[in-house]
Amino acid sequence: MDQISRAQAAVNAVAALGARDARLLQPPRHQAQSPPYLGHGQQALEAVTAVQTAQSAWRTAAAAAEGAAGQSARPPAPAGGAGWTRRAGVAGAALGVVAAGVALERLTVHRAVRRKARVALDAAGPYGTLRGTPGRASAEDGTELYYEVDEPADFPLDSADGEAAAAAFGDGPDAAAGGAVAGYWSRLVELLRGRSGRSAPPLTVVFSHGYCLNQDVWHFQRAALRGAVRCVYWDQRSHGRSGRAPAGEPVSIDLLGRDLKAVLDAAAPEGPVVLVGHSMGGMTLMALAEQYPEYVAERVAGVALLGTSAGGLAEVTYGLPAAGARAVRRVVPGVLRALAAQSDLVERGRRMTADLFAGVVKRYSFGSPREVDQGVARFAERLIESVPVDVVAEFYPAFAEHEKTAAVSGFDGRPALVLAGDRDLLTPSEHSERIAAALPNAAFVILEATGHLVMLERPEPVNEHLARLLTRTIRTHGSTAPPASCPASTGSVRRSSRG
Repeated sequence: MDQISRAQAAVNAVAALGARDARLLQPPRHQAQSPPYLGHGQQALEAVTAVQTAQSAWRTAAAAAEGAAGQSARPPAPAGGAGWTRRAGVAGAALGVVAAGVALERLTVHRAVRRKARVALDAAGPYGTLRGTPGRASAEDGTELYYEVDEPADFPLDSADGEAAAAAFGDGPDAAAGGAVAGYWSRLVELLRGRSGRSAPPLTVVFSHGYCLNQDVWHFQRAALRGAVRCVYWDQRSHGRSGRAPAGEPVSIDLLGRDLKAVLDAAAPEGPVVLVGHSMGGMTLMALAEQYPEYVAERVAGVALLGTSAGGLAEVTYGLPAAGARAVRRVVPGVLRALAAQSDLVERGRRMTADLFAGVVKRYSFGSPREVDQGVARFAERLIESVPVDVVAEFYPAFAEHEKTAAVSGFDGRPALVLAGDRDLLTPSEHSERIAAALPNAAFVILEATGHLVMLERPEPVNEHLARLLTRTIRTHGSTAPPASCPASTGSVRRSSRG
């Protein structure tokens, strides 16, 4: 009955905190103004009681825990289907406890209210609306890879001092702390303008997104950089606006590295590039370095690796107890394959369980979910729920196989940024520490009280450190200097608190 006890403890915590749920849709303390479209959702939350929270959470967690307890009370099951069932029960218990915890975030509000709130947030939120000049590259298997280019000339800056454009760095939850960023941004703009009259090919910054996301996840970085530097944003295969890869074909991180090379050849055929990758996107950068070392040596002027890993993902616990994490890792591949075989039915089920799904998304996306702007939280849900379950199933095995520790050193000798959130449950900050150890000259930054989607949860410090990276890169390489000639940057760890 240990699982039931854990679930009951989680529910007790939910009930104790239920009275505070009226703050769920309020803006974080450091946000200057509340978006007008949150008013109705806030009023609705104030009408919900803590009792409903506890009841809903208990039904979710206890059902899973009791099922698991029944399985664990039986004698050891033989290998095969029965053993798989027992492991599924243990995994279900662990996930049931998680469900009880995330119920605090979502199950406190009646489904009809939540549905209306989601519609309102989708309609009023500006996130993911920025568009550039579209382009397409072809992968080695013929899959169409979609990208967009933001040319500086298409978004001219209005003021010489950069104040108006610097405000873009504060376009998000951390808007109140934009002073330091504006200074870095102004210096960056000054350096870029100094390059604009030269005949050398322009610097291009290429952004690679993570698993179950798309290029729109870079919304705040895109808003900040457009008009200042040439940027390319692309959708990984089977994600976003890129074409669906051949169904059922295995996906590897190496293949994603070759996809990136195809995009680079099409979207940035000349000039220095700075590569920015988050999560799976960072792994994609490592695969590029491993397979195309000459390209990295000749063309890559800088690199940013955000919330990613060079390997060892099979040991990640996802914030679960060790036994539950092991059971989940064994069960998930089979579950995903089974779900993919019934994808139409599963997609309908996802819509019906949107409340619970949204709570899980917040738990695993953000380090301080109760402080995240609800428009941003809903935006993250939309990104993740847009990826079909069969795509989720095809990509998942690639992470257990991912091992690129040796490839990371291919980025040594040039400006680099390694950044992670200290509450990241998917690619824990220890993985970034190991990456930083392989890049001794990199700036290594840990953002406190921050989860996996660092660019959405903490856009202001992420933008600040990207501006620092680009400033170092341009100062080091100018127009044509080869990347390998750069001096060392700071390798010390910076910890950034919410303040």
